[in-house]
Amino acid sequence: MNGKLEGLYRNLTGNLLGCEKASMLLTVGLLAEGHVLIQGPPAVGKTSLAKTLAASVHCRFRRIQFTPDLLPSDILGYALYDRELKTSVFHRGPVFGHVILADEINRASPRTQSALLECMNESQVTVEGTTYELERPFFVVATENHRSSAGAFPLPDSQLDRFLLSFDMPSPSHDVQVKILEFHTGAGPAPDIPAVLTRDELLAMQAEVRDVQTAPPVLAYVVSLCEAVRHHPNLTGGPSPRAAIGLMNGAKALAYLDDRTAVYPDDVKRAMPHVLRHRLVHKTGRGHDTHRTEAVLREILDATPVPMEAG
Repeated sequence: MNGKLEGLYRNLTGNLLGCEKASMLLTVGLLAEGHVLIQGPPAVGKTSLAKTLAASVHCRFRRIQFTPDLLPSDILGYALYDRELKTSVFHRGPVFGHVILADEINRASPRTQSALLECMNESQVTVEGTTYELERPFFVVATENHRSSAGAFPLPDSQLDRFLLSFDMPSPSHDVQVKILEFHTGAGPAPDIPAVLTRDELLAMQAEVRDVQTAPPVLAYVVSLCEAVRHHPNLTGGPSPRAAIGLMNGAKALAYLDDRTAVYPDDVKRAMPHVLRHRLVHKTGRGHDTHRTEAVLREILDATPVPMEAG
């Protein structure tokens, strides 16, 4: 891991205790040019983690607080007729940023959630027949409260599939909670988080991740895993071609973090549960039961032959 990324990782783990794995996965999503869904109960640090990432990158940050009364125009923007100019003028919404925090995304209605579909898939916004390009990098970090929470709407499959990866932020362990209390005992204002990456540096890293080599045997391994998931009797909603591409890109980012220029099968193994878990439904579970789904994914990883030659 190069010095800039080490600084980013220090910011994330230093500002939130006990979130080493979450910090790594969030960095993977950023480098792989995907979007990330952070799940878990309220008040475990989901929003703080996303805000720390945004503060660490010298880019435009926009936070959208999703509520039941939020409208698509509150996200995308709107066209308003200007009497002096005698034409419609487009007023850009908060989605026109580089790092977008979609906070508590499942508190908004499905109609409002759908406003992000085009943005997340094509990096563009279409309003009243006119298309506006979103500037790179464009990185959406969404937080989602447990689906059993009051006032929460389920995310549609089309929305879930736009996220490259997801992970759960559970309640911290007893020891971590003690450290959190010690950290906040008599604490003054929170220290400023230094920006460690410029926009150009981030774009250059993302380009380097795209150039990480993936040998044909590893590509075949990705496809074999996705086919095994698609045909597993206990899972529905098999991975789409977008999911397979996401698995490859996530593995590339993991290889890059390890200072390698080629993907190993172990990179695919590490990425696979987080790339696929939110896209699948366990038949015997309730909705998107990610814990049961992850158990099945581990079984598939154990049963799928690993390519011997990946170079």
